[in-house]
Amino acid sequence: MKEIRHIIAENRKRKKLTQPVLASRLEENGITVSYKTISGWEKGLSEPSIGTFIELCRILEIPDIYEAVYGQNPFDFTTGLNNEGRDKLYDYAQLLISSHKYDKNNEEPAATISVPRRLKLFDNRVSAGTGNFLTGDSYTWKEVGDEVPRNADFGLQITGDSMEPRYKDKQIVWVHQQSTLNNGEIGIFCLNGEAFCKKLQDEGNGPVLISLNEKYAPRTVRKHDEFTIFGRVLN
Repeated sequence: MKEIRHIIAENRKRKKLTQPVLASRLEENGITVSYKTISGWEKGLSEPSIGTFIELCRILEIPDIYEAVYGQNPFDFTTGLNNEGRDKLYDYAQLLISSHKYDKNNEEPAATISVPRRLKLFDNRVSAGTGNFLTGDSYTWKEVGDEVPRNADFGLQITGDSMEPRYKDKQIVWVHQQSTLNNGEIGIFCLNGEAFCKKLQDEGNGPVLISLNEKYAPRTVRKHDEFTIFGRVLN
């Protein structure tokens, strides 16, 4: 927990306010204290009242008092989100505000707002792509509906007929990102720099990538191969 004296001193200096100027700003808002009182706060000799501290936070533009004191606000839902997640949360908040259905003084039942669901559709086609597509920016955002499983994380397009009859050429498959698969599951793999959609088979002698089209031979993963599992195909 951060001490009140440090919060006042650090933010006063950040705002480039002297102690006399801060005392004057407080007086403008109905709180009369001397600069010596502020000096005492910053030295830890005394502390402002709760009302005075809240006014100090307003003047010093401290947006989250809880975070200023404790370092992290457990009630802040942006904690732990990356920039993309924060943007999505902000967009949703704007939808709620603009609807006026959730205004504090609105006693009518709130209507449900439908927020578009978007997933990354990578431009790389499996069976002809590179093994680092998940870390690149070669993708577009695709709006999807209930036809796509809720646990899907991204999409890819199939190339060729090696997974027929279940998956056709140029068909989009939706994938849940995970680093392990059960025996017999269909997934997206990288083998020596190339991405594939195959069925995983492992009978204890090492993984083998199986095509559903019987005219294609299985691909055995050897010990010296570079092999990565990107995820499980859901559709």
